[in-house]
Amino acid sequence: MRLPTFFSKKRGERRTGSAAWGSFGEGFFYAGLLAAGLFIGGLMLAGVAVPEWRINNHFVEVEGRLVGKGLARRTSTDLFGVRRQSWRPAVLLEYRAGDGSVRAWHAGGRGETTTDRSLALGQLDRWRLGQPVRCWYDPDQIETVVLKRGYNWWLWLLTLLLPGALVAFGAAGLVRAARAWGRSEERQAAEAERFFRPLVQAATADVDYPTVPPCDDLVNSPGTIQRFRLPTESPEAWSLVGSGLFALLWNAVVVVLAVAAGLDLAGGRTDWWLFGLLAPFALIGLVAVGQFLRRLLLATAVGPSHLEISDHPLRPGQTYDVHLSQGGSVGFRRLELVFELEEQATYCQGTDVRTEKQVVWRESIRRWDRVEPVPGTPFEADLQFSVPPRAMHSFRSAHNGVGWRLVLRGVPERWPAFLRVFPLVIVPADAAVAVGGSTLPRREVVS
Repeated sequence: MRLPTFFSKKRGERRTGSAAWGSFGEGFFYAGLLAAGLFIGGLMLAGVAVPEWRINNHFVEVEGRLVGKGLARRTSTDLFGVRRQSWRPAVLLEYRAGDGSVRAWHAGGRGETTTDRSLALGQLDRWRLGQPVRCWYDPDQIETVVLKRGYNWWLWLLTLLLPGALVAFGAAGLVRAARAWGRSEERQAAEAERFFRPLVQAATADVDYPTVPPCDDLVNSPGTIQRFRLPTESPEAWSLVGSGLFALLWNAVVVVLAVAAGLDLAGGRTDWWLFGLLAPFALIGLVAVGQFLRRLLLATAVGPSHLEISDHPLRPGQTYDVHLSQGGSVGFRRLELVFELEEQATYCQGTDVRTEKQVVWRESIRRWDRVEPVPGTPFEADLQFSVPPRAMHSFRSAHNGVGWRLVLRGVPERWPAFLRVFPLVIVPADAAVAVGGSTLPRREVVS
């Protein structure tokens, strides 16, 4: 048995490492998250859910009498070494349990704890000695008695949110790491492609050309100047959504920890483990919010990119009109619209399945330098481009693909460069393709 190597090695222009050790490290991290979630969830369930469930389902209701009252005092030391005292009203109840009479003290809930002694005395004045009260006692420990029943649903939600998020992240990551053990990213992508292949093949519109990708999703949005508005594929948009979701979920966990820490401080207690967990979680949450705001500011400053085209799908040898609209509130050092052909190949290399993409042909349609858009008005341009007469039509199969696209590359002032991709479909010159419920006739090629 040969153990995986720790070091990376170079293959051509790529540097590859050990996928097995990477999966092991990732799995160990997610297993730690899962274990932490289960541990914290068990502590919270034991401290909140089980006691409340026993009070509402197991305790016995009796009619009691108030025979004494006083203040329960608690002394604690805060983070700065200052001793603090908190007060809680307490009452002495007399009730019958079994064959005898029992006297037991009951202190108020956590919400009735205060550091103001006069306020606690005011709460205690509401009770009168000798008044009858309805109470519930624990049949297993008859000296444990309560005056209220019910569920604190908001507390349940807060206490279960933290372990629930940790368990969800940990379990999902552990499953992903287990599936990725010994498999390269290309092999995982190929397995996902085989899973979704029946859905993709069912969406093919032209039965005469089954390897030509469908263009239904590319012509379902009408344009304002030209006939169709092309959809946009932007890596920045997915990064913005991902960072926003991570910041939202992570800071929800931070809020749960902060609420628990605040309740402890209000009650005069200091949980050093909780504060030790809150500090790094809050730091990561601030970094996540900062990254999200940075990406959001970048997306707002650069603005959306829209590209409209006079016809679609495209055919070899034809010329098409396009309308470009670039929003944003910043200037651009450079904007360039490029017509590209990208080839994709999926192949086996040893036990790994790899997918390679390469732009094999590129033609610049137009380039603009020093673009200064008018405030409140997007930068617009009307252009034309031609598909080469001998252009290969769009193609997609299990192991190979040929895709055409228009690419807008921009370099804004004081911001990172961005990339917007507008996919295209080119059909054979004599193809008949259904667009919008009507069939376009086949074109004859005149030699």
